[in-house]
Amino acid sequence: MLAPEMFDRAELGETPADEPEQVEGRTIETTLGDLRDEGGENNIKLRFRVNDVGGEAAYTEFERHELAGDYLRSLVRRGSSKVGAVQTVRTADDHRVKIQPVAFTTKRADHSQKRAIRETMTDIVAETAAEHTFEEFLDSAVEGRLSSAIYGEAKTIYPLRRVEIQKTVLEAHPEEVQAEEETSVDVDEDDVDV
Repeated sequence: MLAPEMFDRAELGETPADEPEQVEGRTIETTLGDLRDEGGENNIKLRFRVNDVGGEAAYTEFERHELAGDYLRSLVRRGSSKVGAVQTVRTADDHRVKIQPVAFTTKRADHSQKRAIRETMTDIVAETAAEHTFEEFLDSAVEGRLSSAIYGEAKTIYPLRRVEIQKTVLEAHPEEVQAEEETSVDVDEDDVDV
C-alpha cells in the first residue's frame, strides 16, 4: 500500500488478498514518524483508505489525522484551561473537512477569554481553508503551521502554553459536495409555518 502523493507515495505496508478488488476500501493507520522514518513524530496518527489498485500496488487517499490520546492527556495541566473547537470547513478546491483545533492556557482562563480564543481559532481555520487547496490545508494542519498561526494570534488574548490540531477528517470530496448542493432544497422562509 502506498501513501497519497502529498506524502511522497511512501510505502505504508502490505495486505494479503486473493483478488485486487478485495483490497479496495481497506484502511491502514500509521504514524507520521513511521511514514517519514522520524521517531519524534509518533504522536500524530494518520489513517488512509485504499481507493485504487494497479498491479501489485494499492493506492490510498487520506481519511483522517489525529493526535495520540496519551500525548493529548500529557498536555493537560492542573490550574490551566483546555479550549477546543469543532468545525466543518470547505477548502478552496471544495473538499469538506472537519477539524478540531485545541489550545492549552498557562493558567485558568475565564469564560469570555475561552470564547475569544475559540472564535480566533475558528476564524483562522476557516480563513486558511478558504484560501488553500485540500493538500495545502492538510499539510499546514499536520506540519503545525496552522496551530502556530492560531498560537500567534490567540496568545494576545490570554497566555497560551500550546496549540494543536487534535483531529482532521476528510468528510467529502468536491464531487460529493457538488452532488449534495444539487440535491439540497432551497426553502423560502415565507412558505414555512412556525
